[in-house]
Amino acid sequence: MGKLILHGILWSPCVRSAFAVAAAIGVEMELKLVDLYKYENRTPEFLEMNPLHTIPVLDDDGRYIIDGHAILSYLVDQYSKDDSLYPKDPFQRAMVDQKLHFDSGILYVRMRSLSNKVYFDDHPKFPQAEIDALYEAYDYMEEFLSKQKYLAGDHLTIADLCCVCTITSGLLYAQISEERYPKISDWIKRLSTLPYYEETNQKGNDEYLELLKTVLTQKNGNTNIEVY
Repeated sequence: MGKLILHGILWSPCVRSAFAVAAAIGVEMELKLVDLYKYENRTPEFLEMNPLHTIPVLDDDGRYIIDGHAILSYLVDQYSKDDSLYPKDPFQRAMVDQKLHFDSGILYVRMRSLSNKVYFDDHPKFPQAEIDALYEAYDYMEEFLSKQKYLAGDHLTIADLCCVCTITSGLLYAQISEERYPKISDWIKRLSTLPYYEETNQKGNDEYLELLKTVLTQKNGNTNIEVY
C-alpha cells in the first residue's frame, strides 16, 4: 500500500483519534496540515476531496474518506491484523457503532457548539444550558462505564479512542472530577497509559486547550467562561 495521508490539524479530536487508531494497529500515516485560518479547506483541491470542507480527510491512494468516525472503522477493517478494535461479531460491532454514534450525535456536537462560540463570537459567552448539556453527555458516559471497563465492553475499541479525544477537548467548559465521574476518571487514566496516547492525543489536546484560552483572552481579556 502507499502511505496513508490524513488531511487536518492535530487540534481536532477527530484527527487525533485517527492517529490513535493508526498507532494502535501499527500503520504509518502522514499528517498533511490544513490551515483553517487560511481557508485551506475551501480550496478547489480540498473541495475535490471533500465538498463538505470538513476535516479530517483520509487519502488512501486516491480514495478519500471524509468522516472521522468512518475513517476509524475503515483503518481497522482495511489494515488491522485482527478485529479486536472493531469486532466483526454483529452484536459487538453494534455496541461499538452505538458509542461512535453517541460521539457524533451527542458528545462531539455539544463540545463543538461551545468551541464555536470561542472561535466565531466577538465576545464569547456560554449558555448555561449548553454547559449543562455537555455535563449530561458526561453523565451518559459515566453510566456506560458503570458495568464495564470500556465503552463498548471489556476491552479497548475504536469507540474509546474516539470518545477520549472528544471528552478531553471539552475540559475547558466542563471539568471531570473524580468525585462526580469516578468511572470516566479511571477510564481516562487507563487510556493515558497506552504507549501512543501522549503523542496522538495528549500533546495535540494540550495545544488545543491553550489555543482556546489564548483566543478567549484576546476577546474577553481573560480565560473565564462567562455563562448566561
